[in-house]
Amino acid sequence: MSKSNFPTTWNLTPLFKSDTDPNIETYKNKLKKFNYAFINKWQRRADYLTDSAILKLALDDYRKLIAMYGYTGNVGYYFELRTAQDQNDPKLKARYNQVEELGKQIQNDLQFFELNLAKISSDLQKKFLKDPRLSDYRHFIERLFNQSKHLLSEPEEKILNLKNSLAYENWVKMLEGLLYKQTRLILNNQGKKQNLTLSEMFGLVNHQKKAIRDSAASGINQILDQYKDIAEAEINSVLANKKIDDSLRHFDRPDASRHLSDDLDSQVVDTLAKTVTSHFKTAQRFYKLKAQLLKLPKLAYHERNVTFGKVDKSYSYDQAVELANQTLIKLDPEFSQQFKKFVEEGLIDVYPKPGKRGGAACWNHLISEPSYIILNFNNQLTDVLTIAHEFGHGLNNELIKTKQNALNFGTPTSTAEVASTFMEDFVLEELLKSADDELKLSLSMMKLNDDISAIHRQIACYNFETELHQQFRKKGYLSYSEIGLIFQKHMKAYMGTSVEQSKGAENWWIYWSHIRMFFYVYSYAGGLLISKSLQSSVRQDPTFILKVKQFLSAGMSDSPKNIFSDLGIDITKVEFWEKGLGEIDDLLNKTEKLARRLGKIK
Repeated sequence: MSKSNFPTTWNLTPLFKSDTDPNIETYKNKLKKFNYAFINKWQRRADYLTDSAILKLALDDYRKLIAMYGYTGNVGYYFELRTAQDQNDPKLKARYNQVEELGKQIQNDLQFFELNLAKISSDLQKKFLKDPRLSDYRHFIERLFNQSKHLLSEPEEKILNLKNSLAYENWVKMLEGLLYKQTRLILNNQGKKQNLTLSEMFGLVNHQKKAIRDSAASGINQILDQYKDIAEAEINSVLANKKIDDSLRHFDRPDASRHLSDDLDSQVVDTLAKTVTSHFKTAQRFYKLKAQLLKLPKLAYHERNVTFGKVDKSYSYDQAVELANQTLIKLDPEFSQQFKKFVEEGLIDVYPKPGKRGGAACWNHLISEPSYIILNFNNQLTDVLTIAHEFGHGLNNELIKTKQNALNFGTPTSTAEVASTFMEDFVLEELLKSADDELKLSLSMMKLNDDISAIHRQIACYNFETELHQQFRKKGYLSYSEIGLIFQKHMKAYMGTSVEQSKGAENWWIYWSHIRMFFYVYSYAGGLLISKSLQSSVRQDPTFILKVKQFLSAGMSDSPKNIFSDLGIDITKVEFWEKGLGEIDDLLNKTEKLARRLGKIK
């Protein structure tokens, strides 16, 4: 790509021209009109539940509705994106909330269709799944059939939806609000005392200066200690609500609902978790190496992510785009074409701005709408990797659009991180080629840190969650100290003796939002290990990229197990997960040898 003045803010005109576009109100009326036209046409009918020809007509109507409008359509997507650009604008928040309320109302009124489909008799289910007229929708209805025994009646489902905010969301929001409003007087980035928020403190626990990161950890510990009683009440209420929901829906284990929603057999996740747990020695070796490189007898718990060395080479946005594009061209020309579309058509919001949400993300909504990427580009090497990561998500979305209908659009959580980490790792590989040994060591340590955090740490958290739910269901209530002991047990299991379970670290479960999302964390490990296995196959045989594209375009047209089976991959086997873990072991071995050769360790 030739260097040019690429757009650096979103072009949202494919949705609406501006916040005051008169078409917004017109569209909202269309949104309601088309949704309620579908509802009025099918709500009181039962013939589509017994006749496959009529079911085909109903699914065609539903597909068109989901493709063009969904619950909130272009207007919900537009104000979600605009709110991300300016989180401090109350008018944008109000507009977005209004659309969300409308969407919830439509969702409640529309849910009869999927609920009725899910409860079709088992004999008719088998018949419909074999009917060639329904082949385009086979896995969509199969997913509904798999959920059938866990669904309640329509009025009961509405009650569960309504009580969710009171029994779950309000508790979680309350604790987050209390934690992140707090400030403490600690050392700032310049080593001077300043009142900083919890978010700012988390940004400093990885600081190169030990006094600054220790001060940040002290501030974090003070806040978590202050709110541990409230966190105890919050987590017990959240766990109790989960237990009630699981009981009503007849789930036999706490993580079963997550596996079902992710379209995976529990056996697959169990195999993944057990295999990674058996490789915790890799994480322990890594932390031992990091402690040696940092000249520390042990790492404090909060020091586990401290970077080694300097990765301070700067990249302009143009340079980052060019580097990412060079990598993508080598993988597949279509990857580069899609990347150019994101860069040149204003689908990336690049630079930090006041009020803009932090971090990076890739949005997709309806199959008929473009994907958008948000960055906070600061000219750092990590920003180059972030572009590749978020583009991986975007590419995944765009390739699905070329092969699937609206009811198969999307990715289950279990595979959502495959495309992103696949692209990121190949761009890092390109960066390593031109790095000297010192930079190569720093980059390798950075990559290992990310991999260990995404795989070994997340499975340790999954193991913690499993025991947490088991103990709660056994005892009926857990004190914060009991939870802290369970937490530290599983953190120590993967970190080993080179990381201290420092005083105060027993409370660090309090802020970990993922454990309120229930067993979500395994997907980071699974996605990255699948990605590493695919990377290994592409390095051995570049033509394997065609099979990668086959996976990336499959969406939700089949279960992940079947999709990978078509590629000759069996994710039920220990050997598959061992292959990805072997990639990490290989990098760790090379990094240890490099550190010895450079005289950094003995």
